[in-house]
Amino acid sequence: MNGCYSLVHLTNLACPPPEFIRLAAKTGYDAVSLRTIPLGLPGERPYNLAKDPQLMRETKRALAETGIKYTDTEIARIADGVDVREYEPALAAAAEMGVPHILTNIWTDDKNRCMEQFVRLCELAGQYGQDVNVEFVTWASVSNLRQTKELLAASGQKNVGIVVDMLHFYRSRVQLSELDDCPKEWFHYAHLCDCGAEIPAETEALAHTGRAERLYPGEGAVPVREIVSRIPNRDITFGLEVPHARRLSALGAEEYVRRVLRAAKACMGEEEENQDRGG
Repeated sequence: MNGCYSLVHLTNLACPPPEFIRLAAKTGYDAVSLRTIPLGLPGERPYNLAKDPQLMRETKRALAETGIKYTDTEIARIADGVDVREYEPALAAAAEMGVPHILTNIWTDDKNRCMEQFVRLCELAGQYGQDVNVEFVTWASVSNLRQTKELLAASGQKNVGIVVDMLHFYRSRVQLSELDDCPKEWFHYAHLCDCGAEIPAETEALAHTGRAERLYPGEGAVPVREIVSRIPNRDITFGLEVPHARRLSALGAEEYVRRVLRAAKACMGEEEENQDRGG
């Protein structure tokens, strides 16, 4: 199984896009996923390409010099108090660099608002030839595959997709059989990572693992390869989203993301891993 491997920004979010792209190229990746839509969180380092012409130029230059593909951008979240029309400059900037996929999460329990905003986001993205991909997050309002399937089907939109993140798939207790009746065209990329067998009950613990302590694919309890084998579309990008603050600090960015890629390929059966993944 030979896939396209993308380095997802959350793996080293402190790294600005141009440097992140060069890091991905140096360590053997095919592509990157960038977080260019700020969430407005305390301490966040926003990489708003639409509002920073110099950063946009440097990002374009890095892509051109390395040949790395920029496959998707995030996070166009749907939440209370957020109007998705505010994302249009970010979508336009991404389209300028040939980005086909936009990621969203759902953070509102108001189902009518969720549907209205999701449809509007799909319409905006459609103007730029992009699709909108829902990543269900275990502690979010849309937290499992069943809810995601219902949202996509009810929306009536064609440019939609689902991002299967291995951590959330496992911790939301999704069954493999739930993938079987999904349309092939709903799947464009997946997030590979791993975690321990225990599923915390507290949101704080769930979020901590998700943001700062994921394991290398194949290292934990998630049946990564089995899940991927059940995704209806076989031609997807493997996004490696493996943030682990302690390992990143101890190993340094270059060595850490290189180990992430090696572990992922070993997990997917592409090559044997000849070096200890520890750290």
